[in-house]
Amino acid sequence: MSLLPDEREPRVVLLDIEGTTTPAEFVYQTLFPYARNHLREFLERQQQDAEVMNDLKDLEAERKGDEVRGLHPPEWRGGSSESNLSSAAFYAQWLMDRDRKSTALKSLQGKIWQAGYESGELKGQVYPDVPPALVRWQAQNRRVCIFSSGSILAQKLLFAHTTVGDLTPFISTYFDTTTGAKTEAESYREIAAALALGPQEIMFVSDVEAELDEAQAAGLQPMLCVRDARRPVAHGDRVIHTFDEL
Repeated sequence: MSLLPDEREPRVVLLDIEGTTTPAEFVYQTLFPYARNHLREFLERQQQDAEVMNDLKDLEAERKGDEVRGLHPPEWRGGSSESNLSSAAFYAQWLMDRDRKSTALKSLQGKIWQAGYESGELKGQVYPDVPPALVRWQAQNRRVCIFSSGSILAQKLLFAHTTVGDLTPFISTYFDTTTGAKTEAESYREIAAALALGPQEIMFVSDVEAELDEAQAAGLQPMLCVRDARRPVAHGDRVIHTFDEL
């Protein structure tokens, strides 16, 4: 691993998913359309499920906040179960169009994807260098953790149902937006505390420079993962193009 003079070997490798372990195309061209296409059907089928109902309540509260901020979200029609489901579906689609990192939306998406993974309709994708890196880090006694905007359920499903098999035995802990936003330094401090480690003992690997800036501000070791060699970057020696370099 490429370390600066005052850094120690990381005990934890904290990984982003989209664009880092997994092609962004899989997320945007497979997962998101699947969730959108099955949203209404899922809500109708699971409308008595307590966890789904909690997600809908959180969505309604989030929508009210959007309305207060003048963002003009779709109208939410309460009253009947049918109108409530329709309102939730329209608002969820509105959030998807904006790629909002909504905890309630991500929770719903994970539940929808679960059925797709379990039926075999969905297969998680990872870059070819990811499985050998996970094996290598485990042999080095490094813990591998995930921090993604997708729900913890969605993260576990993706790695449990990849085209190369179940990779979850190599991953110790998962973090999502319930910990905090990926663009806030406090989220990384929370992760370090949850792992009972000093921030400097954690290397965060992501393809988003704004996330790495916040991780570095919290004391973590940042590593920019650039899968497209043509992409201009500003992090200099803290850049990799494949996990083989770590």
